[in-house]
Amino acid sequence: MAIAYSLFFVLFLVIGLLFSGRVILFKTGLIYAVKKWWRIFEEFFHVYQLFKVPEFNESMQENQLYRKVYVYLNSLASMEDSNYTNLFTGKKSNDIILRLDPNQIIDDDFLGARVSWINYEEGDIRTFVLKIRKADKRRILRPYLQHIHTVSDELEEQNKDLKLYMNTDSSDSRRNRRWTSVPFKHPATFDTIAMESDLKNKVKADLESFVKAKQYYHRLGRVWKRSYLLYGPSGTGKSSFVAAMANFLGYDVYDIDLSKVREDSDLKMLLLQATTKSVIVIEDLDRFLTQKSSTVSLSGILNFMDGLLNSCCAEERIMVATMNNKDQIDPAILRPGRIDVHIHFPVCDFSAFKHLASSYLGLKDHKLFPQVEEVFNNNPSLSPAEIGELMIANRSSPSRALKTVINALQSDVGRRLSENLARKSMEECEDHSGIFRREGGHTIKEVRKFVDMIRMKSGRKSQSFDLASPQRKEG
Repeated sequence: MAIAYSLFFVLFLVIGLLFSGRVILFKTGLIYAVKKWWRIFEEFFHVYQLFKVPEFNESMQENQLYRKVYVYLNSLASMEDSNYTNLFTGKKSNDIILRLDPNQIIDDDFLGARVSWINYEEGDIRTFVLKIRKADKRRILRPYLQHIHTVSDELEEQNKDLKLYMNTDSSDSRRNRRWTSVPFKHPATFDTIAMESDLKNKVKADLESFVKAKQYYHRLGRVWKRSYLLYGPSGTGKSSFVAAMANFLGYDVYDIDLSKVREDSDLKMLLLQATTKSVIVIEDLDRFLTQKSSTVSLSGILNFMDGLLNSCCAEERIMVATMNNKDQIDPAILRPGRIDVHIHFPVCDFSAFKHLASSYLGLKDHKLFPQVEEVFNNNPSLSPAEIGELMIANRSSPSRALKTVINALQSDVGRRLSENLARKSMEECEDHSGIFRREGGHTIKEVRKFVDMIRMKSGRKSQSFDLASPQRKEG
């Protein structure tokens, strides 16, 4: 019996020691509680001052200090000691990064003084609150903020990831932030763009000159921005060209959807909240301006492009507008100052085809190239995107890919010839006020029958093309 009591006592003692060790050593136990209460006791005898760093200023422009504080705090080792911290996957699958949680408190030490940051979030309002002892304020506040600037700039340069920003629906009055962002991972570069080498080199030289021209622009009294117009049919590579510009410069992209903009003032707010070193894009501007239900006026577009607002918040920006047909646009939009550079994106020609064949199929030359060039001489109107899709669908066999392209080009020529013949015949019939001529002419019924027959033949020839390129069917 005595042995049993002894064993029970020993077991109880071991359990007690383990429990006591856990309480003493584990940070949520006794030591952590003592530290927490000691800090409360210590703060009771100090006078603190609070400084707010809001995300936006009174004019709803982005507060650059807020962004720098955000980058700086996320780099602190004390993030790991906080009660709540978000974990995310980094650039590599085995990288784990820490990110602030709403209303999280982060401690920091600088020049022997301890400060605290509170990540305050309420609804759509985000603010950092700096808590610092009044006794330390005069000594460390300015050097500390300068330290944050320096560290955040270094971190941003090391870990710069381009972002694609999209505007939110401005009808939601609760939203102060007009942009949402995702990582910009578009792989397009000037090397992958199907365009004449001379033109690409001129664009690159123009962009490089712009980046270095801050003092030159200011000496002229002009805003440091550059405006481009990219125009041509759909599928000719305008969007990919914008991505290539952004990757070449290392600039973020702001893609404005005008259908989400309710009035001219909302367009101004979008410009105010966009950052420097950015490419601001409005796609299909001609389509939007010709809509009767447009919510943004022509004057709103003009002010957005070169109004007074640009002088205070459009520094170091590339403005890009894309159009299908610039001939239908008010010349006021296209004048120098609003649009500095016009770049035409035509349908695919043989030179562009060779670039596509090199990129998509790895072909520098092929025995079918002369046949392809001959078909191009008949002026087909296929876009680089359409031909590129054919090459992707048949990339396992370059010869089959080229034959498919030839069939598609020939079908496109036949289709346009039939359409032109039908148009001329219909005009001839209409000119004679319904009198159907049999000599040298045809009745409307005969013309339509002839056109239908040609279309059926063209359809059979281009069947493989339509299957490989569903976008062509939709067009």
